Amino acid sequence: MLLLSASWLAAASALAQPSGAALSTEEPPAAANASPDATPYDDRLARLAELLGSVHYLRNLCTHSGGDDWRVSMQQLLDSETRDEPKRREKLTAAFNRGYRTFASVYTDCTAAAIVAEERYRNEGATLATEITSRFGN
Repeated sequence: MLLLSASWLAAASALAQPSGAALSTEEPPAAANASPDATPYDDRLARLAELLGSVHYLRNLCTHSGGDDWRVSMQQLLDSETRDEPKRREKLTAAFNRGYRTFASVYTDCTAAAIVAEERYRNEGATLATEITSRFGN
């Protein structure tokens, strides 16, 4: 996902204005569309949840072991991050399920590509978890 800076948006907006039109220098409120429960790392957390769902499916498909380890990890994430925030909990749960279903719709047998995907997703998840905790952790 590409995040655009406010200055880039202002420049693009200026280019779209007809010649001679007045430009507004006011920036829209940053959190106008954000949920009051949202955190600055919710998008990263949603991606992590999606990765957990993907790895949960692929790990069980390919190793037939580990059982619910990744689902349990997701439950711990939900419990620690969304205790009294049902909308955030719903968003993260949907991301986990999306990751799971995406691979379930493609892989019915363990293949070399599934093994590579599982390893890449685990690595991306580890990197993302480290980034989230180092940047936003206590």
